[in-house]
Amino acid sequence: MSLENPVGIVLVSHSGPVAEAVAALAQGLAAGGTTAPVAAAGGTPDGGLGTSSELIAAAAAEVDRGAGIAILVDLGSAVLTVKSMLAEGDELPEGTRLVDAPFVEGAVAALVTASAGGGLDAVEAAAAEAYTYRKI
Repeated sequence: MSLENPVGIVLVSHSGPVAEAVAALAQGLAAGGTTAPVAAAGGTPDGGLGTSSELIAAAAAEVDRGAGIAILVDLGSAVLTVKSMLAEGDELPEGTRLVDAPFVEGAVAALVTASAGGGLDAVEAAAAEAYTYRKI
């Protein structure tokens, strides 16, 4: 993996504004140069709350650079939607992986790692490690 071929990040939330805000936060905190591609897939196509396989597939296609895609999700049914898409095998680019990580902290860690040139395994590990971050 290289900076010319970064891992893409997709953030799936039940809310469009939440997904967009977390993407913007991650980009802002990972700044200091060009960041890896990140896309938000929040809510339903009509702007409601929920998840949409169409929006997720479009976001994955947008960030796909051939090095893999890490998908982070906010809540349970988003997990089910992505797992279903992965099981179908034809809706998401090859090398797409659902990452078990906290949504906000994991998104920042994933984007920082991908932007530094980390491969998909490193991006997944960094995002998952965010479970250990202490706040007190």
